[in-house]
Amino acid sequence: MNEYVGQKVNLGNIIPKTINRLMTIGLEFWLYVLRLVGYIPSHLIRKFFYNLSGMDLPLDSTIHLGANFFKPSGIKIGHDSIVGSRCFLDGRAPLTIGNHSSLASEVMIYNDEHNIHSDTYDNSYGPVTIGDYVFIGPRAIILPNVTIGDGAVIAAGAVVTKDVPAFEVWGGVPAKKISDRRIKKPSYNLGRVMLFQ
Repeated sequence: MNEYVGQKVNLGNIIPKTINRLMTIGLEFWLYVLRLVGYIPSHLIRKFFYNLSGMDLPLDSTIHLGANFFKPSGIKIGHDSIVGSRCFLDGRAPLTIGNHSSLASEVMIYNDEHNIHSDTYDNSYGPVTIGDYVFIGPRAIILPNVTIGDGAVIAAGAVVTKDVPAFEVWGGVPAKKISDRRIKKPSYNLGRVMLFQ
């Protein structure tokens, strides 16, 4: 008998593989529970479940309705940061979002890519780091091994495939520098989150 990736299953490895498969199913079920929790119109209840899952989410930051995750225990969010509705956050490699940063609706951050040239379609994990005072526009996509510097701005719909220096504005597919951000020493707070969002 063969697994889906072609590895042989035998009496010597069937028990560890069965345990691994059951643990995977349990984790997938918990991600489904988090997806349902993501639609509870209470920031406190959602934060409770997200922190229970191992996510580092302080009380003064929030994730709006409908967010989805892979491995929330790999996600760390700083203070006074907001993740918009229906965002996707991938924690299979470290995902760090700084302080006072804002992700608009439907932003997708991936920490894993498949190697399309591999016979076994291997995974390739890489961290994503987002600095302080960053704004990421709606439906932007951030791919693995990317660092977005403090104060940077990512335009709506951009696909970020490489590092973005601090206080630069990037957009497009793939994202490229558009301009510089005029403020260089931000000190604002994002403020109170909207209730029922």
